[in-house]
Amino acid sequence: MNIAELLRPENVLVDLDASSKPQLLQQLSERAARATGLDQAAVFNGLSHRETLGSTGIGQGIAIPHSAPAGLATPFALLARTAKPVEFDAVDDRPVDLVFLLLSPADRTSHLKALSVVSRQLRSAGVTERLRRARTAAEMYAAMTGE
Repeated sequence: MNIAELLRPENVLVDLDASSKPQLLQQLSERAARATGLDQAAVFNGLSHRETLGSTGIGQGIAIPHSAPAGLATPFALLARTAKPVEFDAVDDRPVDLVFLLLSPADRTSHLKALSVVSRQLRSAGVTERLRRARTAAEMYAAMTGE
């Protein structure tokens, strides 16, 4: 599995305007629901529930919110950069500006594999630097997928 199998170019958002973690998750949920046909409230509630178990802010300004909503047949990913960093209760207490939303079918093995692939890619300083410098969604997609 690689990033290009998870992320489609049209699911990259540049300079998303969100001022709080709930607002950010709400906006991501709305976009994911439109793209997948899932109920927006169910997506948001799944992500919010996951955050109550522990923040998905992994540090260095990065968050990987994820859940496994019912009715999802294939993995869905969304990459976003916020216009301004958002407080996210990250492990290093730094606000987040890079967010990779991952929704997976209930198959736990594929969900964990996808999380591993995404996490590995986002822990690369070169990748995150390119994501932050990118001026367009296409540049962000290329940085994330290695194209």
